[in-house]
Amino acid sequence: MSLKGSCLCGAVRYAVDGLDGPIVQCHCATCRKAHAAAVAATARVLREHFRWTAGEDRLAAFESSPGKRRHFCTTCGSHLVAERPAEPHVILRVATLDDDPGQRPAMHIWTGHDVPWLTEDEAVPRYEAWPPGR
Repeated sequence: MSLKGSCLCGAVRYAVDGLDGPIVQCHCATCRKAHAAAVAATARVLREHFRWTAGEDRLAAFESSPGKRRHFCTTCGSHLVAERPAEPHVILRVATLDDDPGQRPAMHIWTGHDVPWLTEDEAVPRYEAWPPGR
């Protein structure tokens, strides 16, 4: 199964032959800052199953911790993958997929970094779009 993905502005696009690991929800402080989100959904994809299909010249990388490089679009800032060059896989940012990978998160990691305002409380209202009256 081939899946397509892209950055927010669409300048950078990629394809993967499928996810080679489970979807993991990372709560670490580094992912939180890199994605401006409470958690980041990630999955391993073997390098031979990942390819840039457009906009590779629009990518930049940042070494967020020793040996770990995060690749992002220089136009819109979307973080697409991270990698450690010696590893056989890249760490895909699942939220950048345009297609449903057919999996759901298998685990949460680095929950010791959770922020106090993060809640999964069912009592918090949920809306399909804007709340009523907006």
